[in-house]
Amino acid sequence: MDARILVIDDEESMCRFMEIMLNREGYAVDTAASGRDGLALLRDRAYDLVIADLNMPEMSGLDVLREVRSFKADQDLIVMTAYATVDTAIEAMKQGAVDYVTKPFKVDAIKLTIEKALSRKRLIDENRVLKEQLAEGASFANFIGVSEPVAQLKKLAARIAASDSTVLIRGESGTGKDLIARAIHRHSSRAKGPFVTINCAALPESLLESELFGHKKGSFTGAVKDKDGLFKVADGGTFFLDEVGNTSMAIQVKLLRVLEDKKITPVGDTRPLEVDVRLIAATNADLEAEVKAARFRADLFYRLNVIPIAIPALRERADDIDLLAQHFIDRCCAKLGVPVKRLTDEARLLLRNYPWPGNVRELENTIERAALLSRSETLDVGDFPDKLREPSAAPAGLIQPDQPATPTLESIEKAYIHYVMSQTEGRKAEAARILGIDASTLYRKIQRYNLTDFVTRKDKPSGTPDGA
Repeated sequence: MDARILVIDDEESMCRFMEIMLNREGYAVDTAASGRDGLALLRDRAYDLVIADLNMPEMSGLDVLREVRSFKADQDLIVMTAYATVDTAIEAMKQGAVDYVTKPFKVDAIKLTIEKALSRKRLIDENRVLKEQLAEGASFANFIGVSEPVAQLKKLAARIAASDSTVLIRGESGTGKDLIARAIHRHSSRAKGPFVTINCAALPESLLESELFGHKKGSFTGAVKDKDGLFKVADGGTFFLDEVGNTSMAIQVKLLRVLEDKKITPVGDTRPLEVDVRLIAATNADLEAEVKAARFRADLFYRLNVIPIAIPALRERADDIDLLAQHFIDRCCAKLGVPVKRLTDEARLLLRNYPWPGNVRELENTIERAALLSRSETLDVGDFPDKLREPSAAPAGLIQPDQPATPTLESIEKAYIHYVMSQTEGRKAEAARILGIDASTLYRKIQRYNLTDFVTRKDKPSGTPDGA
């Protein structure tokens, strides 16, 4: 889901500018013209981030910060000020602000500040969820399925867990690569150590480098103190690098050094630090093709591909669809506090015949929608989207006469992104939500696959300044 941001500023023009600029980045934005109005919104709904002006009549940004702490202690807030002094910045940080920006600011600068704050929140949320899952005892049983491909996958992963070798998990988006990585960690000798994860495609290169390797105070704008990188945080445990195929050549060089020397060098430092980390990487890209195209280092690929694991697509294990569907129904009904619904025989057949280009993630979202909207004790064919009942449900272009019967992961991803963008009429924010990726990641993939028909202004509000 796209991040939701609240902007509080008594200047209407600033609120409008921020709304346009952030909407273009794929964020959902609300605005408030005063601190009181902003607090009222905060009491009614949840926001991933609040951006408040320090200098407002009646109630300043610091007042908002103090007040919000009384009923939402973990709320992340960035303050803006045209009267920047060391004292106001220090006071804002003391009160719990995650960062501050000074007016007038450059658009790229505030975008980076916002992305840093949201990235921090995502990491905190992900690690909280991981701790909860580990406390419940994450295991290979969490990867639901009884088909032969899944049985073989679990056996292989269980044997791999006992070693300390680097693992490369390959599979299409939505197949459950993260579940396998977590289970491997849980069954390894490092189970008592941390399990840290990051999606390499979700962050720009400059921020990704700092998150992975850490930085020294003053090494770049906004580096107000030393920060440990996630490799250091994962010391003694397992580090799961998702979407490793999306890293730049510069990042790949540093990843190679970690694998070869077990050392990292924080941004702005010259002294390497030793780390004891087992690396599990994952990708939905054809890395061999990326190596041939000189977009991925061959030496890094061979270092990562020590123990490869391939996760089958859902269409390759259709025998598991009934089991997965009922699992998602049970979970959804439990959340809603309603009696468990059951699938009709016709609905089961419908689900089994659909190719599920979005794999288990798409099945889960489809089941949740049907369970939420259905007023019956059963889920029938009519409770599911029309696309499942179309004669040709697979995205156009997935398999063509001049293509092999088993297409590459890259061609499947390209076809599915094209399909989702067509279904959403080019609305990138909505498409990114369905695909389960950030809007910025979707834009990069559109450029990479030359899907230029969808680089439109449909997401751009009227009157947006070119610099926004």
